[in-house]
Amino acid sequence: MAKIDRGFIDIGYMDTLSRQDTAIHRLDPRIKFITTMVFITVVVSFDKYTLSALIPFILYPVFLCAAGNIPISHLLKKILLVSPFAIMIGIFNPLMDTQTHLLLGDFQVSGGWVSFFSILLRFVLTVGGALSLIAVTGFNSVCLAMEKLRVPRVFTIQLMFLHRYLFVLTAEAARMYRASSLRRPDGNSLGIKTFGSLLGHLLLRSLDRAQRIHLAMHCRGFDGHIRTLKRLHIGLPEVGFVLIWCGLFLLMRTINIPQFFGSLITELLP
Repeated sequence: MAKIDRGFIDIGYMDTLSRQDTAIHRLDPRIKFITTMVFITVVVSFDKYTLSALIPFILYPVFLCAAGNIPISHLLKKILLVSPFAIMIGIFNPLMDTQTHLLLGDFQVSGGWVSFFSILLRFVLTVGGALSLIAVTGFNSVCLAMEKLRVPRVFTIQLMFLHRYLFVLTAEAARMYRASSLRRPDGNSLGIKTFGSLLGHLLLRSLDRAQRIHLAMHCRGFDGHIRTLKRLHIGLPEVGFVLIWCGLFLLMRTINIPQFFGSLITELLP
């Protein structure tokens, strides 16, 4: 039970972080969304053997976390939670690509291992950038930005409902598990039969709750448009933010900064 409750609190923590009042939180969500999409596009545009050129891109999610008072440890936990998906994508690369691609002294590194670590690094950067965006903007504001940028409304509304209904589903599962635990004073774990029954009841309760939520939304005048109390406005801070960061992304895409400084230091040393 405690695990479900902690999971429910953890889901809502991102919304709590997005309600802070910092300079990065006050920026227009459309500008932050566009900048993050440019960041993700540039990161995934590198070839599969790129490693060192990707390292400077960590500045963007770190900046968002630092400017928005976002605990980096919280985002790292979420990245680690979904990291098995990235590992499964590239785990067979070392077996398929055995040709030597890199020499570290006398140690030979195959192209498969290089591409595997490149996939992991790009995964950390893209997921970290997306999570940082949500933490300093809020999921509803991100969906609003997508709608204002002409993303199909069906997609944005469904995405928002998926996020909001996740809270309802988690709370309903927590109540059912609590009730089941109170009926099992011996503390034994759930059996397959009991678990299947609870899952079926959760589905039925979810459908019933969805109908009540749908009626409640109509009663409150929901017409398919996302609205927030914060007025959208693009000013000089937003223009400076997108120009500076997009310029940095293009610079880091064009120049391998670690390799450049490494060569410069090598030339300066006697």
